[in-house]
Amino acid sequence: MYNFTFAYISIFATTNLMKKDKGIVSELSKTLFWDVDIATINPQKHAHYIIERVLSLGTMRDFQLLKEYYGKPKIKRIAKILRYMDDRVLHFCSAYFNIPINEFRCYTQKQLNQTYWNY
Repeated sequence: MYNFTFAYISIFATTNLMKKDKGIVSELSKTLFWDVDIATINPQKHAHYIIERVLSLGTMRDFQLLKEYYGKPKIKRIAKILRYMDDRVLHFCSAYFNIPINEFRCYTQKQLNQTYWNY
């Protein structure tokens, strides 16, 4: 009885995860992935790409969906290692995740490559 119950729960969880995997990319705004075929995006394999796109181009609804799917710790970890973020996105992530701005990779790289004019 125990093995059968465990197998049923395992299959049920795997099926729900597969449904969840296919749904996250299709639920996000279509404008985020204008340059790629949405059917080829794997949410587990391309998590860095999806999180980067949602942070830089997404809406608040996209961010909420992202948070539900990946969770706050994973988004926080990936946001810290992104090479580029717009200033408003950088300050939003810093305030939202309660991380000092100088811990973001994009901020430290920006400080190394200073421009003379702020356009």
